[in-house]
Amino acid sequence: MSARPTAPARPLPPAARGLHRFRVPQAPAPERCELCGALLADHDHRHLVDTKRRALACACTPCALLFERPGAGAGQFRTVPDRYLTDPDHTLDAATWDLLQIPVGVAFFLKNTDLDRLVALYPSPAGATESELDPGTWQTVLGTTTLARLLEPDVEALLVRRAEGRVDCYLVPVDICYELVGRMRLLWQGFDGGAEARAALDEFFGRVAVRARAPREDDRP
Repeated sequence: MSARPTAPARPLPPAARGLHRFRVPQAPAPERCELCGALLADHDHRHLVDTKRRALACACTPCALLFERPGAGAGQFRTVPDRYLTDPDHTLDAATWDLLQIPVGVAFFLKNTDLDRLVALYPSPAGATESELDPGTWQTVLGTTTLARLLEPDVEALLVRRAEGRVDCYLVPVDICYELVGRMRLLWQGFDGGAEARAALDEFFGRVAVRARAPREDDRP
């Protein structure tokens, strides 16, 4: 028996051509705790610092509380605190700022226990740019201040900004510094960042200023 002839394939109408190249967008995967895998209900969750990898990890509330205890997990993970401090008596003039040799108006400084040294970083179009800071310079510029004495290694940072003839300094959770780095990398345009990046910077520091308070007696190490 001879094979039965098949009808030729009908071409797609012009409006339908190329539709196979499109994909239905997938919903982003829900965020989970990077230690226990628990689902994180919102974006305003806690973070841990992995001191060995020098990285942040998302954490659920129970894991964050666990690693607030000194020595938990052999000290590899430390919970990022939630305090914002400012020292009204702290001043930093332009000449002293120049000693830091930071090419932009914003930087943050943290004590890295694994490296056993101070780390200075600043936002840039390429992300967080590290600048090795001479210990003598650190001591001259910020080392004797109240906020520097209160700074928790690895999990907090001194965030400084030079703008409009003044220098503001805050003690903040280290994760918000990396949040700022991400925003600046996304918005940065041209040599000086552009109007959108500057507006985002003003908004960010406005939120920090609202949350910051003067040190109290229970903040003492």
